[in-house]
Amino acid sequence: MTHDIGLMEKTEMYLKAITVLQQSTPPVTTSKVADFLKISVPAASDMLKRLMQKGFVLTETDGGVGVTADGLQIALQVVRRLRVAERFLTDVLGLSLEKVYDEACKFEHVLSGEVEERLIQFLKDPLSCPHGHPIPDGRGRLPFDYPGTTLGELKEGTMATVFCVPEEDPELLLYLAELGLLPHVNLQVKRIAPYHGPIFLRIGDMEQAIGRDVAARIYVTPT
Repeated sequence: MTHDIGLMEKTEMYLKAITVLQQSTPPVTTSKVADFLKISVPAASDMLKRLMQKGFVLTETDGGVGVTADGLQIALQVVRRLRVAERFLTDVLGLSLEKVYDEACKFEHVLSGEVEERLIQFLKDPLSCPHGHPIPDGRGRLPFDYPGTTLGELKEGTMATVFCVPEEDPELLLYLAELGLLPHVNLQVKRIAPYHGPIFLRIGDMEQAIGRDVAARIYVTPT
């Protein structure tokens, strides 16, 4: 019985990872799944093959992997529980942003449907997690789409609002918090250094520099 529970949790973790990556940074490669779950590429490859055999995962036309209808149903339930738990940990318990994902991951496999709905009601049906990502509703529908524009794609002089930041990387979140680059913050691209150099931003009264690899992981809404 314990083995079955462990395998189900592992399945849910992989399906969640694929779904989240597909929504935010497609195509979903094996290495991206491995990075997201903090495991080796061979381990991720082996599990993805097993999930394909079970009918939860498929190969997409873009060369990456995706989830089947059955896999998506499981994944969105997990994502919903995760992001509702993140909202509770942040809004009610006051946990700092870089800590909530790892803590919420402990809830995503164990919350019952009744507790999940009570939390939703208590939190007044939130649409997004503290990192800015959408919370699926009870039928798996997302309340809004990602804007499709990353900070790394903006041109000099463009003004924008931070839409969402990666939720699973605590060190990166600490760094972004130090820069003031969090959801709903307004910014302006002041200068883009040549030869893949940093991007210089105006955030409030401060000017900050950010690497292009980090900028490519932050979704924004140009204003």
